[in-house]
Amino acid sequence: MKEAVIQVTDLKKIYQMGSVEVKALAGVSFNIYWGEVVAIMGPSGSGKSTLMNLLGCLDRPSSGSYILDNEQVADLNDDDLALIRNQKVGFVFQSFNLLPRQTALANVELPMRYAGVPQAERTIRAKAALEMVGLGERVHHKPTELSGGQQQRVAVARALINDPAIVMADEPTGNLDSKSGKEIMELLLGLNRDKGTTIIIVTHDPGIGAQAQRVIRLRDGVLEEEKA
Repeated sequence: MKEAVIQVTDLKKIYQMGSVEVKALAGVSFNIYWGEVVAIMGPSGSGKSTLMNLLGCLDRPSSGSYILDNEQVADLNDDDLALIRNQKVGFVFQSFNLLPRQTALANVELPMRYAGVPQAERTIRAKAALEMVGLGERVHHKPTELSGGQQQRVAVARALINDPAIVMADEPTGNLDSKSGKEIMELLLGLNRDKGTTIIIVTHDPGIGAQAQRVIRLRDGVLEEEKA
């Protein structure tokens, strides 16, 4: 029987906009299992990115239960959450989120700096990660010296540097041309195939959704459907 890495029950996120309550998530429930590739889809404003921020411990829900790897996230303090973000979950963002004045190498080293990894080991591991994503010749280039596809490869290398069990990607191909987007998807799917990494992708692209093993579809903050 498959074991759930993520168990979400009646998860809600409500934002207060003046006197108006905006229900970004109005109570969603689902499980995600170890080693799955899951796409979270839905139209703009459906709650996809809000859900991803909650799953990645970047934000806290208004109510409901979220169990990540057998831990109730509501019971964790800020330091615990930071540790999860640094060691258990790797993030890939649509806007890359690279430090513009730092080299590709320094950007990939960043999570290891937070984890207290010694400099010599950081450099070796970061170079290996950049080699893995096909950027071995670009380690000393800054983001402005790289194409969009190359910047996203740096972001993927950074997400993988602490060998997370889960990679969460929020519209990872949204700012890329079709060729670069295909290459990024091949990288993510290869991780799942070769290492069993759990991959969760927020996307509006049906072509990407079709490559997932399962689709969780949201509309107006509720679960519209869940299909394999």
